[in-house]
Formats: sequence, structure tokens, C-alpha cells
Amino acid sequence: MTNPSRNFCVILAGGRGRRLWPCSRAEYPKQFIDLFGTGRTQLQQTFDRFAKFIPIENIFVTTNDDFEPIAMEQLPMLPKENFLGEPVNRNTAPSMTWGSYRILRKCPEANIVITPSDQAIIGEEDFEHDMLSALDFVDSHTGIIAMGIRPSRPEPGYGYIQMGDTCDAEAMYSVKSFTEKPERNFARVFMDSGEFLWNTGIFVSHASYLLSHCKRTMPELFRQIEIDGHPAATLDDEADMVWHYFSLFPNQSIDYNVLENASDAYVMLCNFGWADLGTWHSIYEAESRYEGDNVILDSEVMMDNCRDNIIKLPKGHLGVISGLEGYIVVENENVLMVCKKGDTSAQIRKFLNEVQVKLGEEFI
Repeated sequence: MTNPSRNFCVILAGGRGRRLWPCSRAEYPKQFIDLFGTGRTQLQQTFDRFAKFIPIENIFVTTNDDFEPIAMEQLPMLPKENFLGEPVNRNTAPSMTWGSYRILRKCPEANIVITPSDQAIIGEEDFEHDMLSALDFVDSHTGIIAMGIRPSRPEPGYGYIQMGDTCDAEAMYSVKSFTEKPERNFARVFMDSGEFLWNTGIFVSHASYLLSHCKRTMPELFRQIEIDGHPAATLDDEADMVWHYFSLFPNQSIDYNVLENASDAYVMLCNFGWADLGTWHSIYEAESRYEGDNVILDSEVMMDNCRDNIIKLPKGHLGVISGLEGYIVVENENVLMVCKKGDTSAQIRKFLNEVQVKLGEEFI
């Protein structure tokens, strides 16, 4: 078994969370919110989950510089140098790169879990077992592992990974293909075939592998960042260089930059339950249903003859709703949104753009 001191985690917490508007706002996005009334935000729940088997001092958080004070306030047990505040949003691959770069300074033999901060995990013991198995695998194998889940429905909003040949480890396969957000008909074909898994967005690899891959795909950028092939002498020098060059990183996801381009990519069939919490639709699918298949998120609601709705209201507000079917009803601060349920990502983007143009930033 891998020495636990060599296991690290990078929590990706820099997203703007626009698809969960109006609860997720520009200055306080979804990862810093307790949507479900558990007493812990999504970021804190992610930290709690990994702190059970990864040393606290080995957990790092990447986020936008605007949000770094919020992240530090919510995770006061982490050292300041474990927060990486990025000057601009550049998707997950640049965040992974800086996280790997920082961790390699601390531990050249580090194994890393890269994880989003907005997921629901069911089965904590299975989760820990699967993550430790993946960390053991990358400790002795070159490559990257995508943690995969058997699909339970033809969900078009997720990424799908096709399993290839089996590997010399439990539930581990080579990656045969990767498809991001297919049409629903294709998603059904993928699910029915039994060859495809949902991509959870959780990746496990060796830190040196991740950084060497990024240097191969972005050589010109690293020639600028590193002087004569040597990394920055201090953490302050490193942060200065990242701030100076971060905007030059391509706006790419880990899925595209590493998973689709690596010859040694693996997918692990995991046993834990999983759901993305990035959209109102995905939250509806993940959460327990009340009478009439309604999902009520930590809200006081009286409903009559209502079906298939998702409701989120502020504390101290009462919702009285009758005859409503298939809607999202969300109120937060100065915004009430009522719209037809479904994949509302494009619709919410439209709302946001129109509100911003007509009314300014106050409601964004």
C-alpha cells in the first residue's frame, strides 16, 4: 500500500456556477453554498470526504482569486499556501497544472486526486476504498485514471467513457473512447451497450506524470514560466510567474487536455454512488423525491396537486403552490426564477445575459 504521506488532493473550486443561478451568484457561487441544509457547503463536504484518508496538509484548493478569501474562511484548517488563487478562469486543465506544480515542490513522489467541489457521493466506505485503490495503482503505473460510474439513465448532460481492455488491477480498464455530453439517443445506446461509464470528473495520477504531460502539450508556455528549465525558487516567485502567464493557458478541461490525448489513460469502474450537482436538472435527478415526485431543497412549502417540481426558497419564506407540474421554482435574495424543468442550462444563460444587459450586475 502507498505511503499515505505521498497522497494528495486538489479540489477544483473556481467555477462561477452560473447554471445554478439565482442561488449561485457571481460573488458567491455554488461551491460555497449549503444548498441542502446540511450545515456544510459543497466545498466543505468535498474536503470532509477526502480528509478521511488523505492528510489534511496534503489537500489543496484551486479557485479564482476573487473567491480565495471565501475558501480560506470555509477551510481555516488548511495552510495559506494550500490555496491557489487564479487571476482568470481557464477551465480545469490549467488548475490541475498549477496544483501539480505546487505539490511537486512539497513531494516529488506525490500521487494526486483531482476532484470537482460540486458532487454528491453515496457510500463513503466504497468511495474511500476505490480512491485508495486508484492511488495504489498510479503509484506503480504510468498514466491517469478517470473514475467511472455505471450509468443509471441515458443522461445527455454527462461525459461517457468507453471501457477497453482489462488491466492488471481490480475494475481497471483502458480508455477506448470518450464522448462529452452526447445526444439523448446516443446516451441510451451507450448505457444499453454496457461498455460505457459516466465520467465523474475525478482523476487520479502521479504528479510528475501530469506535469510532464502538460509540458508536452504546452512547451512554449513552460519555456516562459521556467527559467532555463528550473522552477521558481520560492512560492512567491511561483505565484508571480503563474499570475503573469496564467492567461496564456488554453481554456481546456482535463478531459480534453489529458484524457483524450494520453496513450496511457485508464478508467476505473467504481462502486460508490455519484451525481453531478452542477445544474437544477442534475440536482432533481440526484435528490430524494417527496409526494408527487417533487424535490424540495431545505424549504418550507405547502403543495397541492403538484408533480415533478424542484423548489428552493430562502429561510423564513413559505411557498404555497397549487397545480404546478414540471417546474423549477427558486428564490434567492432579490431574484425569483420560475421556469419549465428539464435541461435548463441554455435557458438560464439566456436569462442571465438578458438580466445583465437590461438591469446590470445587481441581479447576477
